[in-house]
Amino acid sequence: MKEQLVKYWEGNSSTVIDLGYKIFLAMAIVVASVVIARFVKRSIIGANEKMQRIDATLMPLISAMAAYLVYTLGLLIVLDVFGVNTNSIIALLGAAGIAVGLALKDTLSNIAAGIMLLFLRPFTVGDFITCGDVSGSVREIGVFVTVIETADGLYISAPNNSLWGGAIKNFTRNGKRRMEITVGIDYQDSIEVGLKVLLAVAATESRLLADPAPQVMVFSMGDSSINLQLRMWAPVDVYWEIYWAMNRKVKEEIELAGLSIPFPQRTLHVVEPLKL
Repeated sequence: MKEQLVKYWEGNSSTVIDLGYKIFLAMAIVVASVVIARFVKRSIIGANEKMQRIDATLMPLISAMAAYLVYTLGLLIVLDVFGVNTNSIIALLGAAGIAVGLALKDTLSNIAAGIMLLFLRPFTVGDFITCGDVSGSVREIGVFVTVIETADGLYISAPNNSLWGGAIKNFTRNGKRRMEITVGIDYQDSIEVGLKVLLAVAATESRLLADPAPQVMVFSMGDSSINLQLRMWAPVDVYWEIYWAMNRKVKEEIELAGLSIPFPQRTLHVVEPLKL
């Protein structure tokens, strides 16, 4: 047995050394790939914690994709070390990727839209948005869908592609909103008195923003009234509270000032038919 091993070694020593070298190199590449992948994941997460540029929901996906990319490169290098034609494998993976992409076109479009929403952040969790027919507060931003709760408590699961593909109106982002209260007074009433009443009403609400300042104007001349408008800016978190209170206040103060809020009127002229 010993003689056979010595004889085999004498005839195949270069092959055995070469194979051992390749195995050792492959193990080193695998270990290096694992270490580099973990380092890349920690680096991406750590950099985002400092810069806060990418939504935290997206970070596990990005870090995992980066790690798998490192693993894939390591595998290709190992195969190349053992003499495997990696060009054909890369071509096969590319063809498979195209086939999978075509089969999962709608799903991948939702993933891509979700990544863009999380990266560009046109809205965040807690914002009140309107996009197309969907309107409500954002509760969760996922890779596939965004969960929205409507003002009347309904649960809506909206595909990310439908949100990303339309114009998004964010009522929360700027932190303030303008409210407009329009009230009509009789044509016989004083416009100046009406405008002063509206400004006085705005001055009674301390939660309104001082800049921009409240504005009053003659908004339009209706069929039966002169329509005055009061424009005010308020923080978004108390917008509706102020809006409802100010509507009531305007009505009460207009009447206390002796001004009237006319009902819509229409004059009918009855013409008798000619007698022949």
